[in-house]
This record gives sequence, structure tokens and C-alpha cells, in this order.
Amino acid sequence: MSEQFKALILNQKGEEFTREVKSIDKSFLKHGDVTIKVDYSDLNFKDGMILKNGGRLVKEFPHIPGIDFSGTVLESQSSKFNSGDEVILTGFRVGEIFYGGYSQIAKVNSDFLVKKPKDLTSKQAMILGTAGFTSLMAAFAIKAREEILLGEKVKNVLVTGATGGVGSTAVMILNKMGYDVTAVSGKDSKANYLKSLGAKNVINRAEFDKDPKLIDKGLWDGVVDTVGGKILANAIVQTNPTGIIAVCGNANTNELNTNVIPFMLRGIKLWGMDSANCSIRRREFIWGEASKLIDFDLLEKSIQIVSLEDLIETYPKILKGEISGRVLVDVNK
Repeated sequence: MSEQFKALILNQKGEEFTREVKSIDKSFLKHGDVTIKVDYSDLNFKDGMILKNGGRLVKEFPHIPGIDFSGTVLESQSSKFNSGDEVILTGFRVGEIFYGGYSQIAKVNSDFLVKKPKDLTSKQAMILGTAGFTSLMAAFAIKAREEILLGEKVKNVLVTGATGGVGSTAVMILNKMGYDVTAVSGKDSKANYLKSLGAKNVINRAEFDKDPKLIDKGLWDGVVDTVGGKILANAIVQTNPTGIIAVCGNANTNELNTNVIPFMLRGIKLWGMDSANCSIRRREFIWGEASKLIDFDLLEKSIQIVSLEDLIETYPKILKGEISGRVLVDVNK
């Protein structure tokens, strides 16, 4: 590759916010000790917020967004990585305070990188990205009820926001783990799609989007929640004794109004999924398990592949809840 390469650049001058694909060179990149030729990135809700107006996350401009990417090491000043190593990056505030993956070349801190397992392709890694990684984290949190906490076997699991990137992948993984998955979605037209991923039942979100009782009939051994608000509050009061609720999204709201009774009487666990800052050791484990739990042939049917230029037109849709499945960004397209 020549010294010149293209990247999506955000800039802000006064009230004017711009996003433009430009040709730049390596001297533009100012962070890190490992330089990577990027193959793919993706589009997450956080990316959408940043592309809109910085999302109150970007502090300095100009800026290269993109919180995830996969690719191959070109140059390394770190003993951890060598030229030719295939790597994955998700989180660590890359794409926010550090330059990110919407670029044909990226330069990042070696402490943020994970070597890609050989049974995953670079494309598959970004079909998952932060959303898929979070889904895997959440599924293993649910599984902890029977493996780490030595509780009763998990049977019935609820997934809210099930047509989104995190929710849809969680449905697939939890089904692969052998659980009976009930998917919650406001999109009745997607019921067959959710069942194709492994959902046993599909419930309209209206049944959960109401004021919760103090405590309700126990229905779920585990919950993966991506939306927050009343839907999460109702899931909490319907969770069985010693159940685990993996909280990994706020697509509906940041707010949660609940009470302590389900926690005191049923000993349930509310477990936050911090995919951005979890340890490298945990990341290596989760990425290493991905190929065993993901049907990539099935996922590929619901992905949309866009270029950097296309991304500028596509990102508003994720903020409006108009995207089902995943958007993959081919930075070399």
C-alpha cells in the first residue's frame, strides 16, 4: 500500500460538524505503537452517535472514528506483536479518544489488541465486532449461574431488543448453548427471522413496556437486556431465584426504575457487561470460543456491507432503529 490511504475524517469548527472520506498519510496517525492494515470495521450504535455529532465522546478534532476493526500488523514497536500478525480490536475508547478503524491504516496501543484466533477470518471477527463480543460476554454471564455459581441449570432465557446487533447474536449463541430463548422485539415482521436464529418464542415489546409490579411470576433463569427502562424493570421482577440479568445496552433509555425486592427475595444478579474495558485475558477466551457458538453462514444472510463513503449515508439508520442484523464496513471497498 502507498503512503497515502483513505480514512473517514470528522471535524468540527464552531457549530459546523463535518464527516468526509479523505486521502491522508501515516504522519496523520498520532497514537500507539502498532500500525495495522485494516480489513474491516463495523457500525455500532456508539459509532452512529459519534458520526452524527461526536456524541459528546470525541474531544479533539480532526478525528478518525470507528470503535472496532480487524486487520494485519504492518509495523510494530511492541514485543507482543510482529509484522504479519492478524489482530482484532474492540473497545478501549478507540474511535472516541483514540483514532479508530474507519481507515485503511490504523495505529494503536499494543495493549488494546488481541491476536485473531486461526479459526476466525478477519471478516467474521467484524461480523461480530463489539456487538457480537458483547453478546458472547452476556451469554457466558448467563451460563455462570450453573458453572461458576453452581446453581440450577439454565433453561429459559429472555433476550430484549432481539433484532439489534447484540440481541440477534445473543439469541443464536444462547440457543447454541442449549437454552430455550424467548426474544422480545417491537418488530412483528421479524418473528420468523428471530426463530431462524434459534428463538423458541417471540414476544412483542409492548408486553414489557409498562409499569412493573413489585414482584411478578418467575419466568426467566437468565436475561440479556439491550434496551433498559421499563422493559428491563419488568424482566427483573420476572426473573427466577438465583437468575442472572446481563445488562448490555440502553437502546430504549438510560433510566431504570425498580425496587430491591426481587434481589432480596430471589437472590438475582444484575451484571453489567463492560465490553470496552474488560481484560485481554477475558477477551482471548471469548474470541477463542466464538467459532464454536456462531453460525456465520446464517449471520452473513443478514449483514450489509458498505464502503467508507456509503457509511456516511448509512449511519443515521442505526440511530433510528432501522437496521436489523449487522453493518460491516469494508474500508478497502
